[in-house]
Amino acid sequence: MAADITTSTGSTDVRPTSGTGLRPEESRVIWLLLGAAFVAILNETTMGVAIPHLIDDLGITALQAQWLTTAFMLTMAVVIPITGFLLRRFTTRQVYITAMSLFSLGTLIALLSPGFSLLVVARVVQASGTAIMMPLLMTTLMTLVPPHARGRMMGRVSVVISLAPAIGPTLSGFLLDTLSWRWIFGIVLPIALVALAVGARWIHNLGETTRAPIDVLSVILSALGFGGLVFGLSQIGGSASHGSTAADAAAETVSTVSLIASLTIGVIALGLFVWRQLRLQKIDDALLDLRVFKSGNFSLAIGQMGLLSVAFFGVLTVVPLYLQGVLGVTALQTGLVALPGALVMGLTGPLIGRIYDRWGTRVLLVPGSFIASAALWFFTTFDENTSIWTVAISQTILSLGLAMSFTPLFTASLGSLTPKFYSYGSAVVGTVQQVAGAAGIALMIAVLSAVEGSAAEAGASAAEAGAAGTQAAFLIGALVSLPLLVGAFFIRKPADQPHGAPVGH
Repeated sequence: MAADITTSTGSTDVRPTSGTGLRPEESRVIWLLLGAAFVAILNETTMGVAIPHLIDDLGITALQAQWLTTAFMLTMAVVIPITGFLLRRFTTRQVYITAMSLFSLGTLIALLSPGFSLLVVARVVQASGTAIMMPLLMTTLMTLVPPHARGRMMGRVSVVISLAPAIGPTLSGFLLDTLSWRWIFGIVLPIALVALAVGARWIHNLGETTRAPIDVLSVILSALGFGGLVFGLSQIGGSASHGSTAADAAAETVSTVSLIASLTIGVIALGLFVWRQLRLQKIDDALLDLRVFKSGNFSLAIGQMGLLSVAFFGVLTVVPLYLQGVLGVTALQTGLVALPGALVMGLTGPLIGRIYDRWGTRVLLVPGSFIASAALWFFTTFDENTSIWTVAISQTILSLGLAMSFTPLFTASLGSLTPKFYSYGSAVVGTVQQVAGAAGIALMIAVLSAVEGSAAEAGASAAEAGAAGTQAAFLIGALVSLPLLVGAFFIRKPADQPHGAPVGH
């Protein structure tokens, strides 16, 4: 039987009575992991704005350029499910150094890349490191932080996952307007190298490891399953396009075939992957132990988080298209519109965490779900005459609702597990976010493209057609939010246990 993950601190250690109950060296480790995760996610969100510049500079097509984001998403989808095993098989220090080394190497390759092919390779290497960072952060946090203080620490995690996606496009737009696309990587590289060096010095082994061998068949099935689903979902937008020429029709046919094949392979491989894990977990050798779902509270929280991710990532993708395509604002203005909402999510995170620690989930989840749903329904009224200030205020309100939801969901889901399963739970959280986010983006872009194309064929202007497509896409997000209003009442805060003791089962 594999050993439970526990801190290296003995029961006789005296812990500080203030704040989170962490010793100074433990706080440094968590802050370092927060910083590394911030840099990794920041890098992930900078590429979208840079694609038009890369098309011109590298002489590539828009379809080729899209692979810079698709390859990143695919790698994340393949690596994240494996992190549960990696975090139990190797020490915290080994995993951190590996993750930051991969991320730094990928960033260096991207900075020096002479052409498109090597740039795609660089994005894959970067994504391999990025995929490990959030599960590592979550697992370390759950291992070190006592249950009564986890909410406020998860609130700090919300700063990372909310500020980075908003600052990324804004920073990218500024660098592209003033310098070149290489500086996107040039700014990130020294920060990553410093994080790697400091982590190698500060991070020590925080728990015991297992000796279980990695199951190669599970890795293959995981790659085909999650990779196939994410790739297939990424093709949905293209298959929904309306082409009038023979070339457009042929491209649409190829996209549709690719979509069906990818989703079919993904679903079959995922089914086989689940079957394989159910067998291996009986002897504690699973790549991704699915016994985490025996906790009803964990399962409910993960379902709620998945629906939120569908709406959040879908809206995060559609809003910039609406602002630039319908309202005609610049890329930099688009980033500034998103900034107030990101600041609200980030700055309120620690406060929301403290409220969770004191009062539990319902006081946050119920109003948060209603605020987010109401904001999404209001989004469906946006048209070509909507003020940019209306969009900014609405997105800020949506961000508040999301902030009140994500922090308690993260904390309640992982807090429902025993320490032995923290790494697997963190991997499940990352995987669900990745797949659900891809599904939300694919679904909303497909609906937007289909409705926009139909409106254009009916004689609507470009702005009117874009507004119609946007409204339909936002309607999907609003409908997805409705089950959240019910689920918010059923997710509870796990009872506080002594530090390191099992929580849930």
